[in-house]
Amino acid sequence: MEEPREKKEVLSRLKKIEGQVRGIQRMIEQGVACADVLTQVAAVTGAMKKTGMAIVQAYMEECISKSREEPMARKEEAMRDFQRAISRYMDWV
Repeated sequence: MEEPREKKEVLSRLKKIEGQVRGIQRMIEQGVACADVLTQVAAVTGAMKKTGMAIVQAYMEECISKSREEPMARKEEAMRDFQRAISRYMDWV
């Protein structure tokens, strides 16, 4: 993910998620109802999925862009790397 704008967006999302997780910790410490805590956990999970998709998109664009300049053997290796990364992400989602 080489684009400074894309990095800033992902880092911004992650900082917001970090704040949400801290909020969940406080909720648990304060004994907030489980349903309310789980609502916030669902929100964090959704935010992480969206962040993951933003990273996948940036990675895909980067791989495609770089592959245009690479020899065929490198293109195949880059495609395998991309497929492994997507596979790991999909297993999580």
